[in-house]
Amino acid sequence: MAEIKNYTLNFGPQHPAAHGVLRLVLELDGEVVQRADPHIGLLHRATEKLAEHKTFIQSLPYMDRLDYVSMMCNEHAYCLAIEKLLGIEVPIRAQYIRVMFSEITRLLNHLMWLGSHGNDCGSSTILIYTFREREDLFDIYEAVSGARMHAAYFRPGGVYRDLPDTMPQYRSKIRGTKSLEQQNAARQGSLLDFIDDFTQRFPGLVDEYETLLTDNRIWKQRTVGIGVVTPERALNLGMTGPMLRGSGIAWDLRKKQPYEVYDRVDFDIPVGKTGDSYDRYLVRVHEMRESNRIIKQCVDWLRANPGPVIVDNHKVAPPSRVAMKTNMEELIHHFKLFTEGMHVPAGEAYAAVEHPKGEFGIYLVSDGANKPYRLKIRAPGFVHLAALDEMVRGHMLADAVAIIGTLDIVFGEIDR
Repeated sequence: MAEIKNYTLNFGPQHPAAHGVLRLVLELDGEVVQRADPHIGLLHRATEKLAEHKTFIQSLPYMDRLDYVSMMCNEHAYCLAIEKLLGIEVPIRAQYIRVMFSEITRLLNHLMWLGSHGNDCGSSTILIYTFREREDLFDIYEAVSGARMHAAYFRPGGVYRDLPDTMPQYRSKIRGTKSLEQQNAARQGSLLDFIDDFTQRFPGLVDEYETLLTDNRIWKQRTVGIGVVTPERALNLGMTGPMLRGSGIAWDLRKKQPYEVYDRVDFDIPVGKTGDSYDRYLVRVHEMRESNRIIKQCVDWLRANPGPVIVDNHKVAPPSRVAMKTNMEELIHHFKLFTEGMHVPAGEAYAAVEHPKGEFGIYLVSDGANKPYRLKIRAPGFVHLAALDEMVRGHMLADAVAIIGTLDIVFGEIDR
């Protein structure tokens, strides 16, 4: 009789459920995974090396592309590290705008995660639902920065510009007037009016997602008891974000090490109990509700408190366009800033933010020049992928897909 041996299977790197160019070498006994060996490096962007050859401001757009579903959160950590070395205080209005957009970015990330994770596990409907809301959030990005994804809106010292007073409106040669009026109903006022309208609609939309999935028996069969991580192992593996909170540990940098104005807004930290994929799903869904609360509080504050949105230091931030075109000194400041860049004092700094996926940190070393001497990125997805082998052992091949989904990995930040 033939001896039955384990066989090796290549999962990816072009697999749609690999969430990037992950080559996962699986050792299978029938359909049960004995071992999972993640191979990375197929998307190497060299962001950390490129930063050594670019000025501080030129490296900022690279941050957007690290995790291309959490764009402004990446910029946030980078700006905080530079500001720490410069020793500058960001205007309070800019801090509220940053917090608001960080939470909008968290919604963008979690909606992408929920849609793709649900799709991986067999629910194509949820993908259509979540992308419907992502469109509105991309419109908010576009209104404020001109770009729908890679915004480069956060700048050292504040944000690129204040919130616009108008919202772009839909126009169509095909749709009727009544249909266009319905589409543009929330777009008649300022950007803050549009965001306010979104925050009022969003809780009901999250209810729709929960109606689809939370008590759905197929969804529970695919996620309950799958990829269990105990609180002790989660800590030892270096997990952060929803992966850690799903195991029952209430660690959130926004509460434990507050930055910007997170200590001025009211929100809760959702935690799980069993540390399985279902718990992590519940944590992220609850996080979307909490982010919505924070955004609403920021909108109310920003409406009542006008003010500057970037520091008035032209060695760090450019002068206004009007001043630059009427004043020779301001023109020189503008020219020097965008050709030579800012000089950051020698030293080292580490700044971390509560990124949608976990702790995203930037370790920056400066030698006093106009470029970073060294940049090291602490990406949350890298640590979580390292835990994949342990999480997937003893599960079925189909469960490996659900576990990759629950990790919420994006390969731009893993390969850096």
